[in-house]
Amino acid sequence: MTAGKPIAEIYASGKPVFSFEFFPPKTDKGATNLMRTAADLKESVEPDFISVTYGAGGTTRDRTHAVVTAIQDDLGITGLAHLTCVGATADEIGGVVSRLEGAGVRNVLALRGDPPEGAERFEAHEGGFAYATDLIAYLQEHHGVCIGGACYPECHPEATSAEADLLFAKAKQDAGADFLTTQLFFDSAVYVSFIERARAAGITIPIVPGIMPITNVAQIERFTKMCGASLPEALLARLRPVQDDPAAVMATGIEYAITQCRELIEKGAPGIHFYTLNKSHATRSVLAALR
Repeated sequence: MTAGKPIAEIYASGKPVFSFEFFPPKTDKGATNLMRTAADLKESVEPDFISVTYGAGGTTRDRTHAVVTAIQDDLGITGLAHLTCVGATADEIGGVVSRLEGAGVRNVLALRGDPPEGAERFEAHEGGFAYATDLIAYLQEHHGVCIGGACYPECHPEATSAEADLLFAKAKQDAGADFLTTQLFFDSAVYVSFIERARAAGITIPIVPGIMPITNVAQIERFTKMCGASLPEALLARLRPVQDDPAAVMATGIEYAITQCRELIEKGAPGIHFYTLNKSHATRSVLAALR
């Protein structure tokens, strides 16, 4: 068993922290491919930590934890396990976290989670939690893990206003979150403005920008629509003429992400969290250029 390092300590180092997010595979072959991708990242760019999501509606929980544990034990990279409120009681969630701790996983990203497939809105499971803040408070009281939370520089799609959404982010810190990671965005000014508002609201913990290098135009347009993010017109003007040329889209997306990440680090971001979609080429290229 290899114990991961608390991520709050990694951010406290003062050096830019670079991390990657994967989603859990559905098959054994997929698990093998994911570990190969993670090993490639370790060899080429040495990520500070790797996070693994839940599947939609809280599915793939067991695979999430198996992959996080393997990343730590087999590759020696600190792991961050996503944890949601979907479809579980507080006791069940507590059991999951105890097993993670027993396997040496010391970091949890606490999320409310999306509604299960077919449900129009999120409803708390009987005996479970209604909000990420409730989950964070529970983890803070009952477990010794380092806790991350999510935030939305362009406002959560369900929030009534940007001000109300910012209060939820502050509540996560107050409940015990050690750091926050943003939803994806493509305008560095959006992040800078959000940081200014967050600090003015009393949020002092690290706020890490989440970046997804564009590799497919239709895909990123779908993602941004789902999560309430925007695509700058200047970026779209570069992408649309080449949207049917995968190599050109990839090159444009990598170039844009390199520029964006450099801007964010220069503006004081504590690091970059890359949304990889389980593919290493684009994110590896971006990080290689940054380093």
